[in-house]
Amino acid sequence: MSEIRLSIDGAGVAVPEGSSILDACRSVGKDQPTLCYLETLTPVNTCRVCVVEVTGSRTLVPSCSRTAEDGMEISTESENVRQTRKMVFEFLASSVDLSLVDAPTRTWMEHYEVDATRYGPPAPAAAPGGRDSRRAGHHRLPGLGTAETVHQPVKVHDELYVRDYGKCILCYRCVEACGPDAQNTFAIQLAGRGFDARISTEFDVVLTDSACVYCGNCIGVCPTGALMFRSEFELRAADLWDEGAQTVTRTVCSFCGVGCNLDLHVQDNRIVKVTSPRDHSITWGNLCIKGRFGYEYVQDLGDLATTPIDVVLASVREGGANGGRNRPPTR
Repeated sequence: MSEIRLSIDGAGVAVPEGSSILDACRSVGKDQPTLCYLETLTPVNTCRVCVVEVTGSRTLVPSCSRTAEDGMEISTESENVRQTRKMVFEFLASSVDLSLVDAPTRTWMEHYEVDATRYGPPAPAAAPGGRDSRRAGHHRLPGLGTAETVHQPVKVHDELYVRDYGKCILCYRCVEACGPDAQNTFAIQLAGRGFDARISTEFDVVLTDSACVYCGNCIGVCPTGALMFRSEFELRAADLWDEGAQTVTRTVCSFCGVGCNLDLHVQDNRIVKVTSPRDHSITWGNLCIKGRFGYEYVQDLGDLATTPIDVVLASVREGGANGGRNRPPTR
């Protein structure tokens, strides 16, 4: 593959033809902030925090989706870039709960001295169903001196995962994972317009009545905690979630012969969630309902070191402890 040469912040860089500007930046250790971008998904450049300045371009361009071209002159730290990134982060932080974004994102927000409080305190959260029932395109004016938010009650419709749209930044990662990039179920899409835009099921039905197959791949790609395992949600609500005390063990899913890798997150000797490595050539981070949620049958079996193996196996065959309530889900 042929190479192209370009300039990033005054330094010459050579990258393979077809690389994105973000790839070029990262190849020389100049990482850029991203929220909607993920290596395993098609770039949709919605968050705009990765924008850079390209000499000769009328506007700033998203580095995650713009292809690098030979002879490009790129600036990642110009005043225009810094001010734009700061403004985008502040707009997001003023309307959305960003408390669960990853450490790199928090570092970038500190780097740009983000201060969302200058827009005023957040307006009260919407009543249950309030945001979903608003007329498309309608924008409700916030109270005097407050900043409008997307906060609303958490949607809890089943035992597997919850949707906290108060943390949703409309990055489209979940839509892409549910759609053409992974599952091809197309159970969710954008609904509403303007500030009332939100991710929704068809006709806004509850998740259990939608086309959702509960693969949980939307959880695996969510960058803000808007989609979360029910187990994690309840532990956080009880102030018991402790990532520092968790161990992560990689194993192979036992439900079929595909060979999906699983990362089991264990706290207090219990599996609290299951993820899959994004660099695994079989899963690329994706799983089915059994791989992601079908682990409850290994819980509540007592101390496996002292329990006779025939008792353990009998319990598993019967669907686990507690009268079969822990039987793994099926499609």
